[in-house]
Amino acid sequence: MANPLTATAFLNALRAEGISVVEVGSWTTHNRAGHGAWGPVNGVVVHHTATLGGTSKNVQICRDGYSSLPGPLCHGVIGKDGVVYLVGYGRANHAGGGDNDVLNAVIAESYMTIPPATHKGEGDAGAVDGNARFYGFECENAGDGKDPWPAKQVETIVRAGAAVCRAHAWGPRSVIGHLEWSDQKSDPKGFTMPSIRDRIGERLKHPANWSPTTPAPTPTPMPVPTIESRVAALEKLVAAQEQRLAALEAKAA
Repeated sequence: MANPLTATAFLNALRAEGISVVEVGSWTTHNRAGHGAWGPVNGVVVHHTATLGGTSKNVQICRDGYSSLPGPLCHGVIGKDGVVYLVGYGRANHAGGGDNDVLNAVIAESYMTIPPATHKGEGDAGAVDGNARFYGFECENAGDGKDPWPAKQVETIVRAGAAVCRAHAWGPRSVIGHLEWSDQKSDPKGFTMPSIRDRIGERLKHPANWSPTTPAPTPTPMPVPTIESRVAALEKLVAAQEQRLAALEAKAA
């Protein structure tokens, strides 16, 4: 368990991880304060927007929400362009109710590939308030299993999860999909959360500015000796041998 990062620390963590960030309006104070707790926080939930219309429309919806579900609907929207659009900070309507067994497994990071199966969702008796416990990223995608996920967008999903984990000293098992939290949800669809967690785990082995596409530094080659340097070295060796021979002759005389 941890206290939530400040909005500034959250922004700095994303940027340190090499993410392009756009701050949308007064995102630092746009939240659902007064409608439940925000913190202690235990992890990150990844969603897909399930809406079409382009990045601007998705960002607007995630910021403003609907009449039946006021915004913000997440903290950051990850566009197909690989940019994170920050739309709110604090309590947000994104995770909803979920399973306490999943929460405990995330806190302990005790599961292997996937968390325990969830058996609860929003409105169920005994469901845990995920809006208090998780950061949320909505990812622009139709969510039909056909809409493609650009590589730069998936890379930003990995970096965003790693940024929050790094800031809290969490491991990759602190990042879950909405479908792993609530039995009423199927997002994100189009990639697997174990593959995302594997990539987050690899990122966390490196500094925040690491990039998997950055080639390793080229070793400095050994200098190739010139003919002149070889002759000089040979002359030095011959002179040393002559001095040794003279010393031996003097000793024998």
